[in-house]
Amino acid sequence: MQQQSRSPLTVWRHWLWLAVLVGTSVAFTLGLACAVPLVAFAAAAALTLSRRNGLVLIAAVWLANQLVGFAVLGYPWTARTFAWGAVLGAVAILSTVAGRWAARHSTDAGRIISYTATFLVGFVVYEGALFAFSATLLGGTEIYTAAIQGWIFAVNGAAFVGLLVLHRLAVSVGFAVTPAIGPSMTESHA
Repeated sequence: MQQQSRSPLTVWRHWLWLAVLVGTSVAFTLGLACAVPLVAFAAAAALTLSRRNGLVLIAAVWLANQLVGFAVLGYPWTARTFAWGAVLGAVAILSTVAGRWAARHSTDAGRIISYTATFLVGFVVYEGALFAFSATLLGGTEIYTAAIQGWIFAVNGAAFVGLLVLHRLAVSVGFAVTPAIGPSMTESHA
């Protein structure tokens, strides 16, 4: 397969866009500590980036969260904390892959349904996998209450909408490209 050459300006904008998203995740980490909305970033990446770039982004968001957590927020340097960090990274990647699957399989249903399905599938996979790790290896199932899960869902949902709005603004000024999967965020459906 022959790869298209992209202008240096396009490449520069692309990497700058990914850096803006990682910077946004750092702001979330500083504001929410360990509750960074990884599902929101995974779902937004699944809808707006290529598979490779979506995975690069979610890995960078996870890494930025971990670096800020350990260097600034004082996460404890314990084996359990490092294990949870690794689990969060793996589950965020899994959530991104699941979100891409949902996006590919729901594009014919329309933009709102496709975006909603992508987010919901990503959320269920993310929280389901975290619960499985909690129940079998790392403990912590006490956080799986309706109130806590509702708050996590709300934070991720709001962040997801915000990331989609940020992407739409970036596309409108030529800073980002239209989504790699599904209906364009700028396209209207009759």
